[in-house]
Amino acid sequence: MLVLSRQRDETIMIGDEIEITVVDIRGDKVRLGITAPTRIAVHRKEVYEAIKRENEQAARLAGADVTSIPQVAPGPARTRIRASASRLAAAVEGVEEPGASMKVTRPAAKRA
Repeated sequence: MLVLSRQRDETIMIGDEIEITVVDIRGDKVRLGITAPTRIAVHRKEVYEAIKRENEQAARLAGADVTSIPQVAPGPARTRIRASASRLAAAVEGVEEPGASMKVTRPAAKRA
């Protein structure tokens, strides 16, 4: 593990495309700003691990008979919800929780 010391407003480069900037330091909390291409996923570790678990579960389900899963017809009283781990993670990342050490936001995805 490489350990670097940085002060507020100082930046670390990872390769040519990823910048990590120390935005703020308050007590024992450090706020980081991350600039990376949109093709590179940036997640807090706990979100990354949740996505990984969901993907592993989905892979196990892929071999099962998915026709037994009930389908709910869309209508005014019922809304069909399709949530993937990545969409859930994106929603969670856009919300800063009290005591969270980092906030990552992405532009909203365009709907077709």
